[in-house]
Amino acid sequence: MFKNVGKSTLEEITLEKGFYVLHFQNESKEAVSFEREIGQTFIQMHFCLRGKSKFLFNNGAYSFDVLDNRSILLYNPQRTLPINLEIQPKTTLLSLLISIEKFHSLFSKESNYIPFLSDENSNKKYYDDTEIKPTVSIVLQQIINSNINSSIRDLYVKGKVYELLSLHFQKEENAAGEYCPFLVDEDNVLKIRKAKEIIISRMAEPPSLQELASEIGLNLKKLKEGFKQIYGDTVFSFLLDYKMEHARKLLESNQYNVNEVGLQVGYSTASHFIAAFKKKFGTTPKKYVMSLNQ
Repeated sequence: MFKNVGKSTLEEITLEKGFYVLHFQNESKEAVSFEREIGQTFIQMHFCLRGKSKFLFNNGAYSFDVLDNRSILLYNPQRTLPINLEIQPKTTLLSLLISIEKFHSLFSKESNYIPFLSDENSNKKYYDDTEIKPTVSIVLQQIINSNINSSIRDLYVKGKVYELLSLHFQKEENAAGEYCPFLVDEDNVLKIRKAKEIIISRMAEPPSLQELASEIGLNLKKLKEGFKQIYGDTVFSFLLDYKMEHARKLLESNQYNVNEVGLQVGYSTASHFIAAFKKKFGTTPKKYVMSLNQ
């Protein structure tokens, strides 16, 4: 299902029975409302990539916001939670609706660390509000920007949704002290997050690992281990993914040529940028831009 109202769009993809993806894009100057009935056996996950949305419940008696770069999870087996959304201007929101039965089939082995899957919580409502991890953000962008042949797009999206779920819930396992003692120390976590901010802000000329470790006040070993535990990747693999996604957005803006984009993300030689982009996305920057204009 695809709806286009002015500068706002809604796309709903049915992955299988009891498993749906909703993609909201509001590029207008006005808030857009959306309503959808949903059974009480469903888990709702809402990812706000930019902008802001408001969820209204009980005929507007109470509400809460889903803010920029935040995700929320809702589950209440005791009552229905129909979607009643106000999507603010310049907002991108992606939602997953998953039946608890389907969710159990995906995460049956992980029920010991996903709170609402445990036996004692099976009939309790659950709510979670977290920051979208960079690895999850990349997958969300890949889902939203998938421009592949329509006959296999649903299969591509389904695979990416599975990847998204595994990355999103990976933190639950990591948060348990027995799995990751490093994360017990909140000060270390803040330092690792600072490291992420530093490499993103200086992506064109990032510091060496040793320079980065010194700047955040951790030794090299803790930087490497902590970054992998929090973000699921090495520092420079994470940065490469981020740079390629940033480059793709710059190309989509049609404001820069390939050489300029390459320079902005740290490639002094166009051929090196083209090779890195092709390795990541399977096509050259030029062909990617051409595909957008078809």
